[in-house]
Amino acid sequence: MLYRKIEKEIKEHLENNANTILIVEGARQVGKSFIIRKVAQELFKNYIEINFAEDKFQSKTFEQVSSVQDFYMKLSSVAGERMNEKNDTIIFLDEIQEYPQFLTLLKFLNQDNKFTFIASGSLLGITLNKTTSIPLGSILIKKMYPLDFEEFIIANGFGNYAIEAIRNKFLANESLDEGMHNRMISLFKNYLLVGGMPQAVNVFIATNNIMKVREVHTSIHELYGIDAAKYDKENRLKIQRIYSLIPSFLENKKKRVVIKDIEDIKGKRFDNYRDEFDYLIQAGVALEVKAISNPIFPLIESAAKNLLKLYFNDIGLLTNVLYRNNIMAVLNEENSVNLGSVYESVVAQELKAHNKNLFYYDNKNKGEVDYLIDDYDNLSVLPIEVKSGKDYYVHTALNHFVSNEDYRINKAIVLSNERNVIVKDKIFYMPIYYSMFL
Repeated sequence: MLYRKIEKEIKEHLENNANTILIVEGARQVGKSFIIRKVAQELFKNYIEINFAEDKFQSKTFEQVSSVQDFYMKLSSVAGERMNEKNDTIIFLDEIQEYPQFLTLLKFLNQDNKFTFIASGSLLGITLNKTTSIPLGSILIKKMYPLDFEEFIIANGFGNYAIEAIRNKFLANESLDEGMHNRMISLFKNYLLVGGMPQAVNVFIATNNIMKVREVHTSIHELYGIDAAKYDKENRLKIQRIYSLIPSFLENKKKRVVIKDIEDIKGKRFDNYRDEFDYLIQAGVALEVKAISNPIFPLIESAAKNLLKLYFNDIGLLTNVLYRNNIMAVLNEENSVNLGSVYESVVAQELKAHNKNLFYYDNKNKGEVDYLIDDYDNLSVLPIEVKSGKDYYVHTALNHFVSNEDYRINKAIVLSNERNVIVKDKIFYMPIYYSMFL
């Protein structure tokens, strides 16, 4: 059974008898239903699960529900013997976005205070935008992502004591010994191949068979395309086209979305595809990184709206598209293969799993820096450069960035496969696996 950090947050919310209903949001196949089901069944005697996606496809029992009383009546027709008291009965509303009226109804179910509720869903940002009455104050939304690197190594037998020891090395700006470094790099390369989709991780642990893992990746990749057709029939072809282009965008020098490549129609601009970008981002299948030319804390205030990078939400899906069953490109770092986009993608996934808003530095004269995140401790900006090769000391744009006194940079980080932690002025050179502690 895979360890997921969000399990603790779900458990604490339910145990504290919070006055809000928790909704776990995330892309399909990241493990939302499994982890909610696990915690809820451990804490409550009476467990009721209603999957609105299945209901919509089959009986449509809850499709027309518009009041608390109507909901309870229909719920009692399928789970009446389990509807007891609030402290021993939990109702899990899965795929809540299928019936948007329930997002409004949650407010009244919460006020009624008859049972404990929890929900999960995807596309909640889009669904809430279409909801006439948003239940502010009644719901709490928490994002869930594929397994991050720390969760992945725990799944592969790493103990908490070892992780804390490595974390202390990171905090002290110290290197691991060569043996432990080689172990971490080996796990990290496995993570590049397997990624963090729970099904893929479970298959890898059970079989160690990359072909079977790739079958999981391919099915999830296809599922995301099917979802696009289901949720946005009008724009599904453009959504699928943009999603399929993400790997090729990342192979460009600037790695950002190239509008003319989407439909090859002259005159098209970023705004012509805003809905399609929003779908991919809100569905959680793509991670957005916005451009910043004036990096002042907080970064959100100066983000460019029409310069965008997109990454897959899972590194395993990307390496499947790029290399299929050929694992040597990653494991042996073949000279003929540029792993830059792979390393940038995995860091994007890691930072997003830590709930970071992602930005990159874009300056026509000074170049680009891979990532900028807000440094709340110093009310400043933390630049991060990711290197897949041996030239990790070469970063002209980062040098200009750090030396610009107007930006008031306290620290910059360069991540690579190099073992040694080295500090030169404000730049900290660190091994790539230390990204799990950022």
